[in-house]
Formats: sequence, structure tokens, C-alpha cells
Amino acid sequence: MSEKRDYYEVLGIDKSASEADIKKAFKKLARKYHPDLNRDNPKAAEEKFKEVNEAYEVLSNPQKKAQYDQFGHAAFDGGAGGGAGGFGGFGGGGFGGFGGGAEGGFGDIFDMFFGGGGRSRRPGPERGSDLRYDLEVSFEEAAFGKEVELKVPRTEKCEECHGTGAAPGTQPEECPQCHGTGQMQYAQNTPFGRIVNSRTCDSCHGTGKIVKKPCHSCGGKGTKRMNRKINVKIPAGVDQGSRIRVTGGGEAGVRGGENGDLYVYIFVKPHKLFKRDGNEVICDVPVSFVQAALGDTVEVPTLDGKVDLKIPSGIQSGTVLRIKGKGIPYLRSTGRGDQHVRVKVLTPQKLSSKQKELLKEFGELSGENVNPEQKSWKDSVKKFFH
Repeated sequence: MSEKRDYYEVLGIDKSASEADIKKAFKKLARKYHPDLNRDNPKAAEEKFKEVNEAYEVLSNPQKKAQYDQFGHAAFDGGAGGGAGGFGGFGGGGFGGFGGGAEGGFGDIFDMFFGGGGRSRRPGPERGSDLRYDLEVSFEEAAFGKEVELKVPRTEKCEECHGTGAAPGTQPEECPQCHGTGQMQYAQNTPFGRIVNSRTCDSCHGTGKIVKKPCHSCGGKGTKRMNRKINVKIPAGVDQGSRIRVTGGGEAGVRGGENGDLYVYIFVKPHKLFKRDGNEVICDVPVSFVQAALGDTVEVPTLDGKVDLKIPSGIQSGTVLRIKGKGIPYLRSTGRGDQHVRVKVLTPQKLSSKQKELLKEFGELSGENVNPEQKSWKDSVKKFFH
């Protein structure tokens, strides 16, 4: 087992580095060795990340830094853990920070003061990372739902070796270096006494197993990258930003752990005619000046097709009429919202001389009664200025 590297060397800084320099170096290396960004060799990246995290834990603390500058690794080899915590993948599917958990932290403390050496820890099953899929649907599909087939790139257990990483007909063998524990222990004499410390085995990377004859299909990894077809049912009534969870649709677990989940986020395309407000549908319907004045029956588009809507005589522009039960279905209950039709009275822009003449005659015949609301407004203005 090789000795630990100098913490300043790990972060790529010198002893005169400021607190800001230490933090900057840590952030840069933490991103570089994050396991989610090193899919080809996540175990090696995790080890590097732990090393960087451990160095930062000590050098970012003025008191610990002073002790390290005086005694070196001897001051902290028993458990510098804690660290910056997990940088897990989406939904918490990533790995935890260095030195977390009661098993790791308290175990190292007992080993430091009481000699330890007898206990070993082997990593257990690890749940796979969650995945996110952004799905764009039409306004109608969001309203009434549909079933879609998604092609999801993800890591899956190798079907040929069933996830063992060993060629068919063979099995992984116990690691001869750590004897299947996944951990290596070594003793170190320090000014504080004899310290026994545990580290992940370099040969098996903590699995406790060695694959002598790797599976040719997955190269001994036990997993393969594949595009998996997954059917997802979009329920009626989903809205922009709705999230659908597909249990087990995420990345494959490690060491027998269960798969992560797939989260499908819904994005709804804008509609040319309709707008949505909760479970209500809103649309504008233009009517002519004559239709608004005399009343009429017009065809109005709905999500279910065209319906006839009665326009009462004398209707004003901006008036909203309701069509019951033609809105969006409720997501978690029965029934639907309503459709609200906003009437837009169109003022004629190009009039013939005959039309102008008739409108003038209409105005003269109506006098001030041509628009009672306008007369009331004029009366209010007169009172305001007197």
C-alpha cells in the first residue's frame, strides 16, 4: 500500500496559498473527478475525489492546517472524514461524500485509539442513479393523455454475465490481497501512538472480488450502455412542468442494488387557438359589429370539436361566455374544467360610401342613445370637472 500524497500536492497548491486559493483549487478538482462526469472509470474517479475532499477538509480548517503543517499526515490519518457531502446524480442517485456515516467515522476513531484492526467493511448494494427525460407534448395530448415509447440511454446489467463481469461459465473469485473484505489495513507509528487505518483495496476497488476472465460482452464491468425502449403513460390533465416517475427506469444498481428511477418532465407546446389556466381553457372568438349588435349563433372551436354558441344581442367586446365541461380533465379526479370564450368585436376598417352613409344615418337616429354607456361616462366627466 502506497503512502498518502501530500495534501498540498493533491490540491496543486503551495503552503503559502490563501484560503480563497485553497477553495478555488478544491472546486476545480471536485468537478474534474466527479463520478457522474467520469462514466468510463467511476471507481478511479471516486478515489481521486475522496483524496481531494480529504485534503480540502484539512487545509480549509485553519486549526487542522496548522496541525498538518507541524505533524503531517500523522495528525489526521485516523479519520479526516466529513467532507463536502454527496454530489449525487439527479434525484440523489450519486455517491456520498468522503468519510460520511457512522460506520466509517466511528470505526476510524475506535481504530485510532484502541488499535482496531479486527473489523473490516465491505461495501454493500448501491442503488443506481435516477435519470431525467424531457418530453414535449401537444396541447391536446396534455389534455387527454397518451402512451408514448421513449428511447432512454442508460446503464443496464449485462445480460450475458448477469452483472458479475465474469465470462459465462466462470465466477468472480475472492480477492487475494484483501481476502474478500474489500479493505486493506495498515499500521503507522505517530507521535500520538500506533494508528491502524483502513483503505479501499487497490486490487478489487472495494468489491472483494477479482474477475480473472472478464465477460467479452461488457469487458468485465458487469454493465453495458444501452438505449432501452420504455413505455410511459401520460395521464390526462398533465400541465407544463408535470413530472412522471417510472420506477426502476433509471441506471442499473451496483453490487445487487436496485435500479434508479426515471423522471419524465412534461413540456407542453403552445396552441394557436387555446390558452390554459389550470383546468380552464380560454379562447378568443371574433364577431362582426352587426353580429354583436343584433346577436347571432357562431361556431366555436373546442378540444372536442366545433360547437354552436349563442351571441346575445348588444354584447360588448371583451365579454366572456362560458361553455361548461369543455376544459381540461382533472388530473386526480373525474370531471373537466370549463371553456371560456372571450368575444372580440371587430370594428370595420374599410367602408364603402353607402356603408358610411347608413352608419351616419344610424348615428343621427340614435342620438345620445347610440351608446348609453358612453353617455354615462360623459356625465361622469362633467361632474368631475365642476
